[in-house]
Amino acid sequence: MKLLRIGAPGAEVPAVLGEDGEAYALSELTDDIDGPFLASGGLDRAREALAAGALPLIDPAGRRIGPPVARPGKVVCIGLNYRDHAEETGAAVPERPVVFMKDPSTVVGPDDPVLIPRGSVKTDWEVELAVVIGREARYLADPAQAPECIAGYAISNDVSEREFQLEYSAQWDLGKSCETFNPLGPWLVTPDEAGDPRALGLRLAVNGETRQRGNTKNMIFDVGYVVWYLSQYMVLRPGDVINTGTPAGVALGLPGTPYLRAGDTVELSIDGLGTQRQTFVNA
Repeated sequence: MKLLRIGAPGAEVPAVLGEDGEAYALSELTDDIDGPFLASGGLDRAREALAAGALPLIDPAGRRIGPPVARPGKVVCIGLNYRDHAEETGAAVPERPVVFMKDPSTVVGPDDPVLIPRGSVKTDWEVELAVVIGREARYLADPAQAPECIAGYAISNDVSEREFQLEYSAQWDLGKSCETFNPLGPWLVTPDEAGDPRALGLRLAVNGETRQRGNTKNMIFDVGYVVWYLSQYMVLRPGDVINTGTPAGVALGLPGTPYLRAGDTVELSIDGLGTQRQTFVNA
């Protein structure tokens, strides 16, 4: 299934896409697509209601698409998880996952404007596969248990301000948690439809020029390992989001470091997970 949220910020209607391409409202089943919905078997209820033809149509034409998960408890990120990205930034290839946190309030819709922070000269892009947790993951015994805890996948743009991130603090938080710095969506795609998370193509273009083209097969630490690893150090709860890293092609590693400016557009896609498109504006 592909789940989505349609409407203005704070007033989104939960919905699901049918095989006919139509959108059907989930309002009679849940107030929102969030942690409690995922934890209580909401995906199964939505699947059953869709199959039974019990859901009303909703027309998304001309309406905003919000992030597919409301109010994630936390956004956990994996840095330098593609060898080519580590090499382009001059960083050593990590022996263990590089983990950092991102303010959950950075999560916005896939096509919402992204704000370039005041004083920023190094705002950058990062296309990433996002994992949405559907069941608590705590001290998993091995990576083979990880799929049981995954509700689905989505596209994430881990927008970063490199000067804030790398020059202003020993921690990365300042450059990762700026307002609107995590467009997510358009859909939450369940694992049975998303395909193999170890073999998905990722693409990103800036103003129509391809900047990133990679594949999740080149992750240093794959999705199962990442979920297992994180569960050894924190409890992953339904609705949490994990950004799993980005391939080469970010502005930081390109000749001339072509960082984003107001008016630039960024378009991202991942096989089977849809497309995002953001315009960057000054905060």
